[in-house]
Amino acid sequence: MIYLDHNASTPLDPAARDAMLPFLSEIHGNPTSGHAIGRRLREAVETARTQLAGLIGATAEEIVFTSGGTESNNHVIKTVAHARRESGRHLIISAVEHPAVTNPCRYLETCGYDLTLIGVDKTGRVDPRDVAGAIRPDTVLISVMLANNEVGTIQPIAEISALARKHGIFMHTDAAQAIGKIPVDVRELGVDFLSLAGHKFYAPQGIGALYVRSGVELDPFHHGAGHQGGRRSGTEPVPTIVGLGRAAEVAASTNDADAMRALCDRLFEGIQSKMGEDIVRLGHPVDRLPNTLAVGFRGLVGGDVLAACPNIAASTGAACHAGNRKRSATLAAMDVAEAIAFGAVRFSVGRTTTEAEVDQAIAQLLEAVASVRA
Repeated sequence: MIYLDHNASTPLDPAARDAMLPFLSEIHGNPTSGHAIGRRLREAVETARTQLAGLIGATAEEIVFTSGGTESNNHVIKTVAHARRESGRHLIISAVEHPAVTNPCRYLETCGYDLTLIGVDKTGRVDPRDVAGAIRPDTVLISVMLANNEVGTIQPIAEISALARKHGIFMHTDAAQAIGKIPVDVRELGVDFLSLAGHKFYAPQGIGALYVRSGVELDPFHHGAGHQGGRRSGTEPVPTIVGLGRAAEVAASTNDADAMRALCDRLFEGIQSKMGEDIVRLGHPVDRLPNTLAVGFRGLVGGDVLAACPNIAASTGAACHAGNRKRSATLAAMDVAEAIAFGAVRFSVGRTTTEAEVDQAIAQLLEAVASVRA
């Protein structure tokens, strides 16, 4: 199997796995307990908090561990909307957000909130001027993802954050796809909140975090015994938190963007050399994730192409939309023609992807295209 689906989920980094093992087999207990074992577990949790903060330019006190990106997004959107409901009930998001942002906002619409979706250009990029034009006196939150999960386009978050700050509006970004692939610094981005998911950068599945800027009060999403300083109740899952921290430490010391970009270019050019204009590259030509190649096989169905080469793991559009023959929300917002959008496939390489695997994938994909056409 040639795994080209790292945007859906990455394998567990060996260093993260090794860091987790003692807490899966030898050291067990509750990190809130006052005895020696509890204190050791608490120390491991706080070490991981510091490691993760270092990856994104935050302080340890600004990190809240969650179950993943979906919980982090829901936490921000719902609690900010509830807390500021007396001053305004208007939310702004982009038209290419992940469902973990779009659907909580849609839910809030049923509770009397107004939602504005900002469109994107043909590369999937938001124009900050469109955001500025959508701001109202009752706007309480703007949420725009840092990097798109389907086509890899990177958004101008710092410019949008400056607009939000000027108007006293909270700014959130879903950075799940960006962490570990491009440099992310919360101070440079200027955001109040940032969501991330561990399994997108070689940490375990089921663990993530929410950055909450120092000085910002955010009500808890989970109520209980007041864990994590009262910000998120529930006994901390020490093994996965330790894995997240170690994966963050590895990501902070790894710079493989050029290598991944070269692999994506190699894959596209190898297919294009035989298909010509019948394969179209999607997303921004420059401001995109280095590991992501989104293409459209003109006149074909992406799922049919992948089904014809079962030894390749990739996604048709976003993994969450696999099997859906309609244009995804992202491709529709980008106004990608149906003849190309139906044939959309997202390839996402990772640290262990090799040139040999890419060359094998090229051969298998070209054979699959010929088979589907026949």
